[in-house]
Amino acid sequence: MKLTLRVWRQKNANARGRFVTYEAKNITPDMSFLEMLDVVNEELIGRGEEPIAFEHDCREGICGSCGFMIDGVAHGPKRASTVCQLHMRSFRDGDSLTIEPWRAKAFPVIKDLIVDRSAFDRIIQAGGFISVPTGSAPDANAILVPKENAELAFDAAACIGCGACVAACPNASAMLFTAAKVSHLHLLPQGQPERYDRARNIVATMDKEEFGGCTNIGECEAVCPKEIRLHFIALMNRDLIRASVRDWKVGRRAAGM
Repeated sequence: MKLTLRVWRQKNANARGRFVTYEAKNITPDMSFLEMLDVVNEELIGRGEEPIAFEHDCREGICGSCGFMIDGVAHGPKRASTVCQLHMRSFRDGDSLTIEPWRAKAFPVIKDLIVDRSAFDRIIQAGGFISVPTGSAPDANAILVPKENAELAFDAAACIGCGACVAACPNASAMLFTAAKVSHLHLLPQGQPERYDRARNIVATMDKEEFGGCTNIGECEAVCPKEIRLHFIALMNRDLIRASVRDWKVGRRAAGM
């Protein structure tokens, strides 16, 4: 296979970026997209040019490190897949592809296709920890969890924090990511003590990081490699409303009303 790549190149966070065109030659259908970029980079290094910078780690679709836009779609054309698990058989010989980083104010470009996603870390940190006793693991049957709640919690916990939801959203909203991180704890008994404080703090941090607001467009769900559902946003909003009502009641009692 031979492809034409239009790649976003940006030397650093302060430099002006631009698209540069490259040819990807001798590409096999069984290569992953990142392996294809490895081939292009080997050729660039051989010519004494700067290789294309992109983020990756496990290359197994579980770490969330990789991710960029391919022809305007986060992670590319294959649904429920990360870039590292996207194979070149999804494209045709002679295709022209445009590759660019996540585009969001909260995800500033570091270099080429790499963006700073540390805002996600700060959102998670705002959620704090759960109040559980330390020591040996409790008996599996000691705390009963309804099957539906357990399955939903597992679904939410599948989020790998890749940032595709933010990149795909026209508002650059992080609601799907935030809701997944909140919901996987709030659906389980262990997450109940800090439940409403967690919802309030984590959403406040998301807003502070200047992510956009959610208008339920659904692009986040469409590109999520783990198929996290919009349903979790509704669950988080419910907890946020309850937290606000609780704070209002506490304030009235403190005022002697």
